[in-house]
Amino acid sequence: MPVNGSSHIRIARPSRDLAAAERFWVEGLGLGVVYRKDEGGPGEHALLMVGWPDASWHVELVHGAPVDARPTEEDLLVVYVDGEVPDDLVARLEAHGGKRVLSPNPYWNEWGVTVEDPDGYRLVLCTRAWSNS
Repeated sequence: MPVNGSSHIRIARPSRDLAAAERFWVEGLGLGVVYRKDEGGPGEHALLMVGWPDASWHVELVHGAPVDARPTEEDLLVVYVDGEVPDDLVARLEAHGGKRVLSPNPYWNEWGVTVEDPDGYRLVLCTRAWSNS
């Protein structure tokens, strides 16, 4: 199978606290748990994969020493909502460990809402639509 626009994407990130990350991504944003693995023996880590069933991407969150989350202000996961971002969605993200923040890039402040997850990674809910075609 060729690598092309229908290839599935996995966004893998370390997480300090998988339970907190799950609350944010699943209970807050509404993603489903795609896969979960508890920490096993030496050299293994716990991981959580979350995503929407019909999406061509998912987020993998990995917990295991010695790797720790090191996000930057420009480490963004942008979801194009194509409309207003519901206030109740932002409130739900905040209630489940998120923190609404301003972006250093004024584009994202004008066209969306930025929320940090419990590990400090930034989720942007953009009011615009997007298409590569």
